[in-house]
Amino acid sequence: MNRSLFVAIAAVFLGAGALSAQAADMPVKAKPVPFVDVPFSWTGFYAGVNGGYGWGRSSWSDPLVGADSGSFNTRGALLGGQLGYNWQLGSVVFGVETDADWANLTGSGIGGVCLADGGGLCQTKQDWFGTTRGRIGYAFGRWLPYVTGGAAYGDIKALQSNGTSTATRLGWSGGAGLEYSIDRNWSAKVEYLHLDLGTAGFFSAANNATTLSVPAKDDLVRAGINYHW
Repeated sequence: MNRSLFVAIAAVFLGAGALSAQAADMPVKAKPVPFVDVPFSWTGFYAGVNGGYGWGRSSWSDPLVGADSGSFNTRGALLGGQLGYNWQLGSVVFGVETDADWANLTGSGIGGVCLADGGGLCQTKQDWFGTTRGRIGYAFGRWLPYVTGGAAYGDIKALQSNGTSTATRLGWSGGAGLEYSIDRNWSAKVEYLHLDLGTAGFFSAANNATTLSVPAKDDLVRAGINYHW
């Protein structure tokens, strides 16, 4: 009897030990790692392309001749690229951007100065422009409305019947825009800019002196896409 009881107790202990060893060898299910969403930031470099349309005003005047063309419209398409950098502090975003665009802003006028200085042709044209501007905006998540302003530069051409005169001018630009971050690397924007290149002086065929004045002021609407890194 005692021997049978001993055998039964030993069998119980051996079975419990085997079950414990088997449990120790079973893989432990890992706990899921909680997802942490990194806050979006506008800080960093970016580069992109843009395209749009421009319209403005120009005129020809020559005080020695005592005549002018009157103000006339200029308009045309534009296409270019931009490069910039943003710093985000809280919800405020500071930035600097430079761009260069090909343009086809053209317009013609009529008036006495066109006959005297242009030989019948009185046309203003702009082939290119660029800007270097500061930007400041307020981020609403992935939306960034902003205002911008700075330097502008570009060409002003006076097309006459006997040839074309070109001047490169330095002026100013200012405007506002709205940018949206599609994901962490891509964003799209639309903006308005006013461009003022001042007044260029050209040679006057009527009096053999540089007295012909041609100003150029433009309003631009552009859409663009940027890559951020």
